Amino acid sequence: MEADVQSILTSISDFIWGPPLLILLVGTGIYLTFLLRGLQFRKLFHSLWLALIKRKEDSDQPGDISHFQALMTALAATVGTGNIAGVATAIAIGGPGALFWMWITGLFGMATKYAEAVLAVKYRVVDERGQMSGGPMYYISKGLNLKWLGALFAVFASIAAFGIGNMVQSNSVADAVNHSFNIPVEYTGIALALLTGLVILGGIKSIGKVTQVLVPSMVLFYMLAALVVVIIHIGEVPNVISHVLIEAFTPTAASGGFAGATVMLTIRMGVARGVFSNESGLGSAPIAAAAAQTKHPVTQALVSMTQTFIDTIVVCSFTGFAILVSGVMETGNTGVPLTSMAFETALPGEWGGIIVSLGIIFFAYSTILGWCYYGEKSIEYLLGIKSVVPYRVLFVIAVFVGAVVKLDLVWTFADIMNGLMALPNLIGLLGLGGIVAAETKNYFNNKS
Repeated sequence: MEADVQSILTSISDFIWGPPLLILLVGTGIYLTFLLRGLQFRKLFHSLWLALIKRKEDSDQPGDISHFQALMTALAATVGTGNIAGVATAIAIGGPGALFWMWITGLFGMATKYAEAVLAVKYRVVDERGQMSGGPMYYISKGLNLKWLGALFAVFASIAAFGIGNMVQSNSVADAVNHSFNIPVEYTGIALALLTGLVILGGIKSIGKVTQVLVPSMVLFYMLAALVVVIIHIGEVPNVISHVLIEAFTPTAASGGFAGATVMLTIRMGVARGVFSNESGLGSAPIAAAAAQTKHPVTQALVSMTQTFIDTIVVCSFTGFAILVSGVMETGNTGVPLTSMAFETALPGEWGGIIVSLGIIFFAYSTILGWCYYGEKSIEYLLGIKSVVPYRVLFVIAVFVGAVVKLDLVWTFADIMNGLMALPNLIGLLGLGGIVAAETKNYFNNKS
């Protein structure tokens, strides 16, 4: 019976996450790119300066956390196992050219992320506690006057948070700790649940304070290790770049343990894993953007779009190049084992595998923190402020359960909810694209 239900849910998940949704997600990014006249390219360096160098807090403005904390909370939720296992899977199945299509997804996804943040700040509200609440459920219901569709998004998001943002992540951490340090999964589950509870019970301000330290540290640590791998194999870099660019448009021949890939498979793997990694268009990140202290929606949106750049163009590229220059793609492995093999070619002893395991641990833990906030804001929209604390308690319990039990049915169902989140959000983005363009024009006209 369970096998039959699992088979049905898997078929539904495959259908939802099939080419139509992926085309709609990327297509929305392309549409917004033209509507905003390539803003993500024209203002990229300015956005990175605002996000990473200036980092000035508009503390006298409405909001709960700084620009930087809002960005780090959103990055916490997206920089996860997809940056390690997802990239490896894309390359192992789609070949080197899949990395190019991840870049394309990321570049157009920046426009989507920008639009989401503009709308999140513009349509945010102050809740009963005096804190900011915003995201697709608000800009769909207030901007498009489609309250039922906004509520539908909130239902999908509050359920999806338990899967992609919770149990999938805690299970990955438990497996990594057990494999690298031989610690029983029950101990990891207890520790992870306690650490999660200590942070999330303090709300977004507590999450923001933790992620602003945790996220930059873990990203820099991981990229430094990946850079060592690339430097050790530096002679392979020109050849790898050539393969990535050429095989994005031509079939990849079978070699060693690699079965070969058609161009369509390469594109699909690159786009799918790119979307999974940066979540542009899913509607999750604007929930964090709405909490930022900011003078104008565009200011936070410029900061928010760097999330996709950092996640996909930077972090995913480091993983991809480490795998490709080390020559382990042809081994036939995929996921975390493939990334671990790449690191082990350059780092002494077992350090390669340990560093990948540490990356999984910290990336997954940060994802849990970010997604708890997304889920609780969604449930608050549906059931009111009194539902937040019970939701947090259930979320902490689910962290432990996910670490010790394999719940394939729950995970597949949550993946379905995660895909369904995108549909109302994309309707909101397409329907309110003109508002985004008007806010952008107003902001830059007043700046000049």
